[in-house]
Amino acid sequence: MKKEGKLIVFSAPSGSGKTTIVHHLLKKPELNLDFSISATSRPKRGKEIDGKDYYFLSLKEFQKHVEKGDFIEWEEVYDNNYYGTLKSEIERIWEQGKHVIFDIDVVGSLSIKNKFPEQTLAIFVKSPSIDEMERRLRKRNTDCEEKIKERVKKAGKEIRFAKKFDVILVNDDLEKAEEEAYNLVKQFVK
Repeated sequence: MKKEGKLIVFSAPSGSGKTTIVHHLLKKPELNLDFSISATSRPKRGKEIDGKDYYFLSLKEFQKHVEKGDFIEWEEVYDNNYYGTLKSEIERIWEQGKHVIFDIDVVGSLSIKNKFPEQTLAIFVKSPSIDEMERRLRKRNTDCEEKIKERVKKAGKEIRFAKKFDVILVNDDLEKAEEEAYNLVKQFVK
């Protein structure tokens, strides 16, 4: 795969606000960003759209792509729920002359950073506390109680990876976090 634009990777435990920050940055045309749509083997949630929110693949389809080496990174994030970034997705964005912005898990983020160390800015978004993160998860009302507990437990593990990222962005004030993220990305892509 030829190396072209920059890669901006956002990662965080669920409920930290990373997706909101990524959507904020995508609305800034001067940053010249496009969103890397991840592939997943999990079922759609809520109003998610195939090819916009994720590429929804069956477990069998996902495993076929793994065998063919089609992923730049992939992982089993939860039992039988695989997530990954298809090489074709990055190529699609670079062919448009844009930089790639990701909203992915910590392991995937660090994998991209390791493969493209000079081209990647890895940002870890943290909520002020686990309690606040849990409150945000409950407020968005998309997961059952069991899933919320699973996400909170996973957050404890994910936070340990934070120091391996280029930047830790604490989202205790969304407007401030969005501005800080904007300045970091603007500096990196220029």
